[in-house]
Amino acid sequence: MKKRQEATEQQLKQITDIQDAVKELPEEYFKYDEEHKRFALKRQISFVAMSSEITHGDKPYLINVGESIAALIDKMKKEYAGQDIKYMIIIEGMSSRDSYYKNNELSYERALALYNLWNNNGIRFDNSICELQIAGSGINGVGRSKNEVLNQRFLIQIVPKIGNVREQ
Repeated sequence: MKKRQEATEQQLKQITDIQDAVKELPEEYFKYDEEHKRFALKRQISFVAMSSEITHGDKPYLINVGESIAALIDKMKKEYAGQDIKYMIIIEGMSSRDSYYKNNELSYERALALYNLWNNNGIRFDNSICELQIAGSGINGVGRSKNEVLNQRFLIQIVPKIGNVREQ
């Protein structure tokens, strides 16, 4: 019984370590929103109204963001090699509450534009351990700003999917 308790405590510590490792994204690009348990980009990404086109000035920043996520996934892949761990990356586009009738589609198109920017610049994730989801929350979701222009943004969530944790 004592050995089983020690094994369970060790497994719990490993799970906590894995969840904490996901939070190691560079503070240069990301801030962690503790209340909503998600990452937000530090830089406000600008969009022309009713457009999903990423501006020329934001592209280098967003490429660096993608490269930093890919580097973190590669680091965790090596650090937790042999463990049953996969990762889900969610790119969530959002839109502002206004009179545009296609805000749900627009938010998805914004997330898709970020994915395409990364893909066109060689930023890809190992699909043997990483699932990438492109989503749009439109004018819904938690943690929205009262300043609607600030809701024209991306949220990036990295969720570890932990299977059986083995003793090391």
